[in-house]
Amino acid sequence: MQAIGYVESLPITDPRALFAFEAPDPVPGPRDLLVEVKAVSVNPVDTKVRMRRQGTAEAPVILGWDAAGVVKAVGAEARLFKPGDEVYYAGSITRPGTNAPLHLVDERIAALKPRTLGFAEAAALPLTAITAFEGLFDRLKLAVGKTGDHGVVLIVGAAGGVGSMAVQLARRLTALTVVGTASRPESAQWVRELGAHHVIDHSKPLSEEMARIGLPQADAIFSLTATDKHWREIAAVLRPQATVCVIDDPGALDVALLKQKSAALAWEFMFTRSMFETDDMIAQHRLLAEVAGLVDEGLVRTTLGAHYGPITVENLKRAHAALESGRTVGKIVLEGW
Repeated sequence: MQAIGYVESLPITDPRALFAFEAPDPVPGPRDLLVEVKAVSVNPVDTKVRMRRQGTAEAPVILGWDAAGVVKAVGAEARLFKPGDEVYYAGSITRPGTNAPLHLVDERIAALKPRTLGFAEAAALPLTAITAFEGLFDRLKLAVGKTGDHGVVLIVGAAGGVGSMAVQLARRLTALTVVGTASRPESAQWVRELGAHHVIDHSKPLSEEMARIGLPQADAIFSLTATDKHWREIAAVLRPQATVCVIDDPGALDVALLKQKSAALAWEFMFTRSMFETDDMIAQHRLLAEVAGLVDEGLVRTTLGAHYGPITVENLKRAHAALESGRTVGKIVLEGW
């Protein structure tokens, strides 16, 4: 098969930053699905790994984790799927990625794709849906349900891929007031359309913006980008004895700012379960199935922001460049070979 990858970390403008090459067709392990990839989406993790991980001429690095496709074969111990099933998933960061026509994924981190979506729309969802779901409900431990105490969840960087899913899940599944941050008119409008009760400008002090909307404190904060830049303001608006969950790669954080509030810092990394093959690894299969159900019920929508055409070297380079600009809204998807 002809995959797309790289050998050394280079600026995306370099001709060898990504290139097509011949790779052997993968063979499924005991619990693997062999998937014919129909569509992929590109995430910030793709650009980060490209600049950190090196390959070799014999084994270039294949990036890409989000995918939607059709099961071609299953491993000897796989029981959840059969050939012909249409699936979606975010893969494992420790295995070759989805920028290839054929891909292997452990069945415990895949699910049937939403019936009401095409492959492109479905490919926009898995990585961000898992990150948002785990961040909100596993790390911040928000209560699911529309009854009970009403609090405030603040989502910093709400217009990006994870933020787009976090806003929807928090609005649809909890009784919390959802506050999202965005700094441009088009991104603010996107966050409102996804269901945020309020949108504030993270280019201004968060404490001032929260006070402006009459909500000076947040009962939970989900920080998705520029956490180090916003850290003092995050600590200032976090309610005592609450938790902030972080997903990005900030510089040094002064965690002592949380001490007087007896507040907690949690990390969310959606690859943890697959990387360590945790006992609860199948939780990602279940949560993706739940998200598919929410989509098919019309409660959650795809976060596809831009369709860049077929899966080619040039289109992947364009997607990486767009993500590195930091100005994307929603997810970038590529479809077909």
